Amino acid sequence: MVNNVNKTESFSPEARISLGATCLEDGRCSFRVWAPKCERVDVRMIGPGAQRVPMRKTERGYFEATVEGVGAGSRYLYVLNGENERPDPASRFQPEGVHKPSQAVDLRELKWTDADWRGIPLEEYVLCELHAGTYTREGTFDAIIPHLEGLKALGVTAVELMPIAQFPGSRNWGYDGAHPFAVEDSYGGPEGLMRLVNACHERGLAVTLDVVYNHLGPEGNYLGEFGYYFTDKYKTPWGQAINFDGRHSDEVVLYFIENALYWISDFHIDALRLDAIHGIVDRSAQPFLRLLAQAVHEFAARSGRRIYLIAESDFNDVRYIRPCNGGGYGIDAQWSDDLHHAVHALLTGERNGYYQDFGKVEHLVKALREGFVYSGQYSAYREQRHGNSSREIPARQFVVFSQNHDQTGNRMLGKRLSSLVSFEALKLAAGVVILSPFIPLLFMGEEYGEEAPFNYFTSHGDPDLIEAVRAGRRRDFAAFRWKGEPPDPQSEETFLASKLRHDLAGSRSHRDLREFYAALLRLRKERRALAHLSKENMEVTGFEPERALTVRRWLDNDEVFMVFHFGKETTRLELPLPAGTWNKLLDSAGSEWSGKGSRIPQKVQSRRIDSLELTPESMVVFGRDA
Repeated sequence: MVNNVNKTESFSPEARISLGATCLEDGRCSFRVWAPKCERVDVRMIGPGAQRVPMRKTERGYFEATVEGVGAGSRYLYVLNGENERPDPASRFQPEGVHKPSQAVDLRELKWTDADWRGIPLEEYVLCELHAGTYTREGTFDAIIPHLEGLKALGVTAVELMPIAQFPGSRNWGYDGAHPFAVEDSYGGPEGLMRLVNACHERGLAVTLDVVYNHLGPEGNYLGEFGYYFTDKYKTPWGQAINFDGRHSDEVVLYFIENALYWISDFHIDALRLDAIHGIVDRSAQPFLRLLAQAVHEFAARSGRRIYLIAESDFNDVRYIRPCNGGGYGIDAQWSDDLHHAVHALLTGERNGYYQDFGKVEHLVKALREGFVYSGQYSAYREQRHGNSSREIPARQFVVFSQNHDQTGNRMLGKRLSSLVSFEALKLAAGVVILSPFIPLLFMGEEYGEEAPFNYFTSHGDPDLIEAVRAGRRRDFAAFRWKGEPPDPQSEETFLASKLRHDLAGSRSHRDLREFYAALLRLRKERRALAHLSKENMEVTGFEPERALTVRRWLDNDEVFMVFHFGKETTRLELPLPAGTWNKLLDSAGSEWSGKGSRIPQKVQSRRIDSLELTPESMVVFGRDA
């Protein structure tokens, strides 16, 4: 029976609903689908043992059936009202793509060896975001596994996968997923995902998965034929809005909460990154996101695992990451685009699009001190007030980066930071992000200065949709006034050009950059003042004319003083270096990092103010003797 769970109550993991095909003992399989728009639903088995079985309608629009002689590997379709044949909305595997039959998967057959894995604390996360299709030449989960030791040696502690739900064709960013429960077949399906997660856990790496709960892709999306998954009350930039607060929305909420629990339970995922929650409109008294957080945290408590939710939001609204008992939604952390924008605008000088709101040292100073730069003041780009204050939010609740899939792939030519700024500036950006008091995220390949673009790519089958996507990309770039024609998203060449070239990491400057990243991450881990994520144990000072800032961080008797210089000319700066003996721990201008030569001594005896000569686009880290 379907459990009746009211949205006015916490969703308990004990009240999980078994959607889709569930393999049972003795060669039987149970099927359950929510289809309140249908008077009749049959399940049609395909291939050996083909049969068509009527499903029994139960309360609240669910249909159920148990079929004999069906096991893992069996393929099936649902027949709606005796006419249309459709894949399962909760399909676990679509081996022939989004339009074809679903395949039953016996998750009990997955060979896990991570029974002792309990996850890692959120403050120890160092994320590497990667796209399974472009991270390697093969474009599979299995092909990522040989690279895990290198990521661990670098200092990464968590692999973040871009969306892996089944999408149309064989190439996509993943945000056009049409089957939220189905693991993309071109990446290796459920078994491939299991092997990758297992391999990560064997090496002490957590796994974060990007999930999309604000929309479904337009091609292969049949959910609206089954039930009231969508609403016309709201609009999103990507398609129909999900019905989280209208009539019949309780079952929609259950569907997506079940999806989240599926990933963390059946695939041992450690954290979910919630894509673009600003695209989720939910005006109910018990909103979906709060219920989702409660369900995930209750599951974590019952299982004894550390499991987190990390949101992406365009709203600069701390309500999402405040605790539920404080009026918030209880999400553990969220991305901070503002720090990226502040760093990018200083390094590149770009002032188009949202970068027009940034470009001063004071913006980066505030991002480091608080998290958000825009906390209620007027935004020229948005032409309205934006955000609220994040001053009181703990530092561990912000994820920061100098690059990610959006900030790279949503440039017209998909250019990475390595194609936009100098080698010295790459080291400077890395230092700001990694030595911040927040959770750092690296975008695949940035650690060695990957030169391949990260383009936007698709492989849709609908000609009208293909043209609509092309036109949409052109419109998206209008605000940035970029010239030229964007790469064709539908072209396979656009996709292939985005593949990483790992061999670059062996050449001189690329190797030195990777070693610089590793040195930064070692400092972050080994110095107690840097490992302790605190905005309170930190002092940030900006020098606007000189385009520089200093950051002092401390914990007990450990103290670190950092200088970041964004200017393109050598400058001498009077720095508020506290009294004492300071040893230079890291200098980006050093020859060991292919720098242009440092002018800063190895040891500084300070009397509270010291004058240092800073080379262009450089950073230096000092540690004070205890």
